[in-house]
Amino acid sequence: MPTRRLTAAPTKRAPTLTAATAGSAGLRAIVELTSKDTEGVTSVEPADGGWLVQVEVVEDRRIPSSGDILAIYEAQIGRDGALQSYRRLRRYRRGNGDSGAL
Repeated sequence: MPTRRLTAAPTKRAPTLTAATAGSAGLRAIVELTSKDTEGVTSVEPADGGWLVQVEVVEDRRIPSSGDILAIYEAQIGRDGALQSYRRLRRYRRGNGDSGAL
């Protein structure tokens, strides 16, 4: 009787998410959750098998625009591109510039 060889079932791997794809996913999630206009993605960095994405949001438009109230939101994106969590890190007036401190 011939010997049967057992072959391992192919393992499913989580799709590899690039920084650009994670940034886009984070931006879309923040827009959907806040219903506010965004200025764009300000940072994307790998974290815990996924990505942390920071997005600048216009929370309150003013005239002149230098008085706009902006906020930085952080979205945690999983390996599959799904939103895991989000939070607002800080708010500031557009005309004040960035001090670098959160």
